Amino acid sequence: MIIIDAEKNILGRMASKAAKELLKGEEEVVIVNAEKAIITGSPEKTVEKYKGRMKLRDPANPKRSRKNSRRPDLFVKRIIRGMIPYKSRNGTQAYRRLKVYMNVPKEYEGKAEKISESKSITSDYKYIEVGKLCKRLGWKG
Repeated sequence: MIIIDAEKNILGRMASKAAKELLKGEEEVVIVNAEKAIITGSPEKTVEKYKGRMKLRDPANPKRSRKNSRRPDLFVKRIIRGMIPYKSRNGTQAYRRLKVYMNVPKEYEGKAEKISESKSITSDYKYIEVGKLCKRLGWKG
């Protein structure tokens, strides 16, 4: 079991690491503090990009349109799903072994590890946290 603390980790790097471990056959991958993961780049452009994605609908059948979550844990889980071939049997099994939490549950306290491959972000970078992005997209939490 791998427990990843997403706090101050770059979302894309962390997600690719988690997807790789899941596809390797790791028993379970748990991500905690999902709302504290960060997306680098201009915050305004990032919010604009995701707001544009939320407006995309299929005019022929709106019910079958893409579902976009505003909750940080489901937002991170969806990003990892994009890195897994979830329509194949191996991908589906890998996706089921993924758990994402907004805070640190009691059973995982003190066990979470930082990803050493991701760079630590200093104040020089422009970035937005996933929790703040989701708030700006309409999450009420």
